[in-house]
Amino acid sequence: MNRRPVVKINVEASDPPRQQPDNLAAEEPLEIRIRRAPLAVTMRTPGQDIDLAMGFLLTEGIIGEQEDVVTAQLCAGTDAPNTYNVVDIVLADHVPPPVTDPSRNFYTTSSCGVCGKASIDAVRTRSRFDVCSDPLRVPARTLAELPEKLRAAQRTFDRTGGLHAAGLFTADGDLVVLCEDVGRHNAVDKVIGRALRERRLPLAGHVLLVSGRAGFELTQKAWMAGIPLLAAVSAPSTLAAELADEAGMTLIGFLRGPSMNVYAGSHRVTV
Repeated sequence: MNRRPVVKINVEASDPPRQQPDNLAAEEPLEIRIRRAPLAVTMRTPGQDIDLAMGFLLTEGIIGEQEDVVTAQLCAGTDAPNTYNVVDIVLADHVPPPVTDPSRNFYTTSSCGVCGKASIDAVRTRSRFDVCSDPLRVPARTLAELPEKLRAAQRTFDRTGGLHAAGLFTADGDLVVLCEDVGRHNAVDKVIGRALRERRLPLAGHVLLVSGRAGFELTQKAWMAGIPLLAAVSAPSTLAAELADEAGMTLIGFLRGPSMNVYAGSHRVTV
């Protein structure tokens, strides 16, 4: 978080424009390397960078468990002063090195993690977890309470108003972990990466709630981590709903107040 002077203007007030400080959400590039070879660059909010990198590798299908990684460490970059915006990861010998060809360009932005990929095949990865058979059942009333719990835990959002959040909840509505970032996909990768490092995958029997919308990429990330239920406070996309059907996931959108829309897997929501 950074403070920056801004000019405050209110067209309905009689007071003239005035200068005052404002808090901005930090956004910096993070380069993910495999044995010092560049793999991906993502624009993110600094913090929990190891979790972000680990979650990214898992949701891209490069690794499947914590044992696939030998070391993961922050490294100094080329900037002056050093910002440590580089994570270098050494994969275990049994893990095939990732393919880095033009059809799988891993540059991402804070708004969308798949914009740089050149084909549909490059963005679609199948999960090793059988989400379809997950017996999770969650009362609709419990789900309706989750957005307020997520918002109450967003400490940085309170000061900047510029961060997305992803929260992992139990079936009883208890918050397990919350991560904030300028990008929704980064926040989800941070949540999944922490679970990976703590050897808690698959995240069977859990609910993932994201601020904003749930598109194809977030649905795929949840599937790759074995999460059976993905909910969003805004709308999903057509591809997200189709993928949820294919994976046997539950997809909920417009989770606001007492109402919600269940786009796939309605059997997991009890009324």
